Amino acid sequence: MIKNKAITLVGSLITSDVGEFAGWCHDCQPFTPEDLTGGVETELQTAVLGSRNDVDLPLLIEQSNYFANIIKRSTAGDLPRRALTDLERYLDNNRDGVWENSWVRFPRHLLSSWTADILNHDLLADKENPAVGSRHDLSRYTVCRDGGEELIRVPMSYLLKLALVEAAGNPSENSVVAGLCHTWLMHHFINDNTSPETTSFYVVSSAAEGVGAPLARENSRRYLLTQLLSAYANQRFDLVRRGQECIAYLAPHPPLRQKILNGSISDAFYRELFMSPCLSGWRRGEEKASYMSLCHQALSRSQLHCVAKLREAGIINHNLVVLPNVSNTSLANNGTHISLGSRCLSTRLAAGGHESQRAEKKFSDLVVKFIEHFLPLFVGAYSAAPYRLAFEEFHPESVLGFLPHELDYTHLRMFWRRWKKKAGLSFLGRPLTPFGPLWLDRLLAAGLRLKGDWVADYRLIDYLVSPLSTDRSPAFDGSLGSQERLKKDLAALGVFDESMALYVLCRPRTLATHGYCGFEGRHYSLFDDLDDDLKRSANLQALLTAVASQMILNGSFSHRQVPDDPVIESERRQIFFGAAAGLPTFYVHRNSGNRFLANLLVHIPGVRNSRRYPGYWRVGNQAYRLALIDYLRREAPAQVEQFAATELLDDLQQRLLDKDYAVAGRLTKKILGGCCRSPLQMKAAEFNDQAELFYRQDLRQQHFRKAWRQWENDCHALEKQAEAHREIAAELQKITGPDGLDVASFLRRVEPQIRQENGDVNLLERLIRLLMLTIYLDRKRFGYNHHDIKEESYLAEPSIHRAANQ
Repeated sequence: MIKNKAITLVGSLITSDVGEFAGWCHDCQPFTPEDLTGGVETELQTAVLGSRNDVDLPLLIEQSNYFANIIKRSTAGDLPRRALTDLERYLDNNRDGVWENSWVRFPRHLLSSWTADILNHDLLADKENPAVGSRHDLSRYTVCRDGGEELIRVPMSYLLKLALVEAAGNPSENSVVAGLCHTWLMHHFINDNTSPETTSFYVVSSAAEGVGAPLARENSRRYLLTQLLSAYANQRFDLVRRGQECIAYLAPHPPLRQKILNGSISDAFYRELFMSPCLSGWRRGEEKASYMSLCHQALSRSQLHCVAKLREAGIINHNLVVLPNVSNTSLANNGTHISLGSRCLSTRLAAGGHESQRAEKKFSDLVVKFIEHFLPLFVGAYSAAPYRLAFEEFHPESVLGFLPHELDYTHLRMFWRRWKKKAGLSFLGRPLTPFGPLWLDRLLAAGLRLKGDWVADYRLIDYLVSPLSTDRSPAFDGSLGSQERLKKDLAALGVFDESMALYVLCRPRTLATHGYCGFEGRHYSLFDDLDDDLKRSANLQALLTAVASQMILNGSFSHRQVPDDPVIESERRQIFFGAAAGLPTFYVHRNSGNRFLANLLVHIPGVRNSRRYPGYWRVGNQAYRLALIDYLRREAPAQVEQFAATELLDDLQQRLLDKDYAVAGRLTKKILGGCCRSPLQMKAAEFNDQAELFYRQDLRQQHFRKAWRQWENDCHALEKQAEAHREIAAELQKITGPDGLDVASFLRRVEPQIRQENGDVNLLERLIRLLMLTIYLDRKRFGYNHHDIKEESYLAEPSIHRAANQ
């Protein structure tokens, strides 16, 4: 029945826009394997290990005016005793001594003269105009101990940059490593939220095995360098001896203890403790830090507005709610962003004027609409953020995160009802959700055996990834200024702030703003394998971008097929969010204006009329995702062949069919560690604690070993290339000469020391310099000269070579 009706719908309504882009790109085939370029931005979790008497975060809390005022007011009875005991419990109950996102303290005199110069430069209010003077918050970065010793106090994200500069050596020396560091590499260690961010050291072009392989290799190098820099900083800046051991690793969620602390303090104090000061990567860092504080305030206010929307949607039917914190932790989540660009499109647009900008906007918005239909393929299969939710957490105002701002009310109600059913929130056939008092809800959960739920990627629900368009201001209608108009509407509704960059799942990178034409995939959470999973993700993103581009250029995909309506936008995005939560079904209106989606439904088995929702089709999420793979094979055979993507699609299908092969399943199995077969057999708090421990220890080591092994295998090429580069050969002699070994043998000999974190400062410095040489030669392979940084502004967000605070 659905097949005949959908065919009629599509056949009667789809009109082709062949020729719409004729002449705009007549001799250019954008996003083909030969045309593609790419880069990766990675967000990292950091922690400082040590006692509360040595680590900056607990010391800062204890010595703060905020803590003193809480003690005074609690003693006087102006505040409930709990306000103080919650803070004391956070400080006292830390048996593992892990302080996530803490800053570090070390003596200023340990900095070399060249590193001190970098620090002083980064503390300027305007780095291009030293006459303005230093930042107004200069006192934050200095602490004086008893005895007059001056300590530098910086976040670990900035510590990585200082360690890199220190290890690279004096820039006045004629050294390839020092020159590379000071002209470019150090600028790729930035941060603007809470976590450190690193961006690709160079732009890669597509290789024989696709763009994914060189992207994964570069990302692996960068991760390995970050690990070596963390270990080096611990030794070089005397941190370990002073009770502070720094680590950096990949973890998708805000730390649990940070969430607990956030519930005990004010939003202003939270920002003082955790928001980045933006020392690196920005011309006017203090202004950028103020902007990030604005982002935190906007998102915190936005989550309060979600409660009102839930009431308007009929999900909350009474006044008994659990209010969200006035401070939101979602900016502490961590993901990976993969950016792909088109050389020919960037060149073509650079030669045009205003009309080229209009065409670029219309083209880019169409690509985004097309790709959004395919994003459920990535969720859980390539990246994930496994999370356990206990029964007592299933208050809609808490567990639904920012979804009230991202879905239409109808789809939000459908989503919530289906999620409650999946989580088994019922008793004797009647739906049952928590009442509010924690002791009562836990008693109820234990008595009725209500376990809550496990979700594949909770990061995508807990974070505002893409706010919904409004009726008057669609974000992707192809018109110039559409996103700016939407931000004004959202600001008026209390959802967003118009000075912020609009959050979207697939972000266009425009020539005028970013220096190239392309797209940034922002839907990636945590990869299990930094090589294979990231490589395949990038290759699939490249394939989808190429298919979308070709269909747009030949007129087979147009704005008329996917009208710009908030309901239609919500209809396609509900599938993506449903995949993140693990919902088995979704619903599509039988008269949906989304003709592209209606055409997809024709080929999906098991689609039927919904008995609960008259006028809607009931569609299986798994069947939909498998149909998307079939669509690519059926409708885009030329691109599948061009990208040699047959094996890629076969592997993706296996990931969808075999939960243990998908990343969500692999990560969950490793988190469980063999003690349970299912995450539902483990208490929610225990599972989430175990997940953080796994990310911090086992997964960090797993990623390190894989990156090291790849580096070791590539060192044969390093020595061969050194024969043709006198400066490289001289550097290699300094690094490995004392051992009388070739590079690969040297790495094999020292790996056990490094893996067990027993390397001394001299060895770590040699390894860092060796890795920088590898990066230098990798850059040359992609056409970069020693001091050529023109192309590399491609990756900065926003570019460090443009005006600050775009």
